[in-house]
Amino acid sequence: MENISAISTPRGKGGVAIIRVSGDAPLDLAARMFVPSAKVEPADFKPNVMYPGRILCDGVEDYGMCVYFRGPRSFTGEDTVEFHCHGGELVAEAVLKKTFTLGARPAEAGEFSRRAFLNGKLTLSSAEGMADMINATSEASLKAAGALYRKETVKAVTDAQKELKDILATLAADMDYPEEDVAESEAVPLKERLGKILASIDELASTYPRGKVLKSGVRVALCGKPNVGKSSLLNALIGYDKAIVSSEAGTTRDAVEGEIEMDGILFRLTDTAGLRESAGPVETLGIEMARDVIASADVVVRVYDGIDDEDEEDFPNGGKLIKVFNKADILTPPGGFDCVISAKTGEGIDKLKKLILSVVPAVKGDDEAVICEERHVNAIKRAAESLKRAILGLDEFTPDMAALDVTAAWSALGEITGESASESIIDEVFDKFCVGK
Repeated sequence: MENISAISTPRGKGGVAIIRVSGDAPLDLAARMFVPSAKVEPADFKPNVMYPGRILCDGVEDYGMCVYFRGPRSFTGEDTVEFHCHGGELVAEAVLKKTFTLGARPAEAGEFSRRAFLNGKLTLSSAEGMADMINATSEASLKAAGALYRKETVKAVTDAQKELKDILATLAADMDYPEEDVAESEAVPLKERLGKILASIDELASTYPRGKVLKSGVRVALCGKPNVGKSSLLNALIGYDKAIVSSEAGTTRDAVEGEIEMDGILFRLTDTAGLRESAGPVETLGIEMARDVIASADVVVRVYDGIDDEDEEDFPNGGKLIKVFNKADILTPPGGFDCVISAKTGEGIDKLKKLILSVVPAVKGDDEAVICEERHVNAIKRAAESLKRAILGLDEFTPDMAALDVTAAWSALGEITGESASESIIDEVFDKFCVGK
């Protein structure tokens, strides 16, 4: 394939920048712009060895390193060359432009990884895991992404596909040799095998609520009437002053956001505008935004301070509701609250954090594989429906109809591993990558 080139390190100043070239002849390109310090020509470079030397870039020269990876034992599965130059946008751009001058074309977003997939170096799910690792925002999301990249998460899927292939072979034999009269004897064990596959992928699909939390975090809305201390509570939870605190009603008009990490999971907190009837045009917009935030939240922390609380607002339906009494340092709380706090002194904040954390679905064990991608859980659900039809079909044992449903199940699971993924699914996955990866 033609040589493609891109900067594979983040833009900006840094110690080292890496320019990657992959394709049918990257070593020929390197021979025309890299002068090794050692008495060896680039054409004679040993794979996986860093060679120091001069990088010539049409008027700009840098001293750096060049390394050659011989396909198929490379990331892309193709011959690959990397230039390691001094960090800095101008130096890296000069090296990149020189590769273009010598015939390489600019790599598209995710094209190196896409070539790795097409050359059998990555499964589609591993590629998704790699993208999630790059974009991870918490320790939990990083661990989940790593498990997906290492194929641990989808082991049940690959095992199911292998078993379905074997079942298809059995069904094909029944269709090809009906005179052997083995159909009825095969029907019961086939149903049992399909049932076990169905149970295993159903169990995997059931982990999606937790996986979604691990990947995307938990949305927490802090809501209540004006002046109950929502902004002070946001500041107390995140540990620094993010929201403006004032005794004037209506100070918070836009949603103010902050983040905390608990047990490795990211919690996205939003301080919303105080909900009340009498408000000006600008504050009214803030209140409408607050209602939208509350309605879409995973956890709603409803803050009270004992003043006019009996006049309840009609709140939108959000996620799990936690009723909190604030200002315990100056007011005596009545009963009926999930947590009593003082955002000013910090009293009760640790207990509130534990209540917020309790919304996260329980984990079955440290080694539990969880599904984090909506695409994956949808594919598993479609496979499960096909397996249910196949099991029902085997009651009358019609091998041809059962085979169609088993094939449909295998194909649905193959969308996860990439074995049966359409071009549009592949495009969707690799569009998540940046240029250079």
